[in-house]
Amino acid sequence: MSANATPLPATAEPALPHPAILVDNVTVHYGEVLALDGASLSLDHARICGLIGMNGSGKSTLFKAIMGMIKPDGGRVLINGEPPAKARKEGGIGYVPQSEDVDWQFPLSVRDVVMMGRYGHPGFTRRPSKADRAAVEDALERVELSEFANRQIGQLSGGQKKRAFVARGIAQGATMMLLDEPFAGVDKRSEATITRLLRELAADGCTILISTHDLHALPHLCDEAVLLMRKVLMHGDPEVVLQPENLAMAFGLDVLHRDLPDEDGPDASSADAADAGLQAQDLSNQQGRG
Repeated sequence: MSANATPLPATAEPALPHPAILVDNVTVHYGEVLALDGASLSLDHARICGLIGMNGSGKSTLFKAIMGMIKPDGGRVLINGEPPAKARKEGGIGYVPQSEDVDWQFPLSVRDVVMMGRYGHPGFTRRPSKADRAAVEDALERVELSEFANRQIGQLSGGQKKRAFVARGIAQGATMMLLDEPFAGVDKRSEATITRLLRELAADGCTILISTHDLHALPHLCDEAVLLMRKVLMHGDPEVVLQPENLAMAFGLDVLHRDLPDEDGPDASSADAADAGLQAQDLSNQQGRG
């Protein structure tokens, strides 16, 4: 090439043909109870998205629809352009449940729980292969639980339990991770470790959807946020979604001039709304100081 030749433009990375998650006008009933009402959401690959909403807003139902655990009454869900059941069968979806959804007394070690992520891999029968064992040990090291590998899972702290399930998804090789309240009841070290791991996984191409009540963590962790109240009310930059006037749409009160719940025993929705109000005011004050 001569010195005056014009260099060829760099080749752009090919765009993936389908969004990682497509929820298209999904409606779900439990008997007479409407859980999701025409919810729509599109999430690109290698993004971290926070899912916000009070108890009963449909967060858990949305997770179940994305994982193919329930069939919507209307609309459709696609994972990388395919039905959720196919993605789950291929081990493409990792899941970190809420603590109350797990039987912590079951006689499994931490290593056993992480090894469960390898069950869907070809060749896995009764005995783990060398590759399976290597994947599990690598995952345990990444979540800083190697020294607890032989401990019964219920003997871990709250944060360590969450990290064990993240390790299961890592060992699984999941390209998508769904986390249900991953920061509830965890210590600061585990919160920092989980946050670091999720950012690393997203950088490697993993798509991550997190259901959380911790509004303070969202701007530092998530690329985008979704406000849910049976349908998607807003989807965008976390700092925009977390504006008090936007949170009011989902939590049912003016979070700047709110009525606090009665001391006689607020219901879960009122408690969620009050907590959102306090967090929204704090976030608003922080942004004002910035």
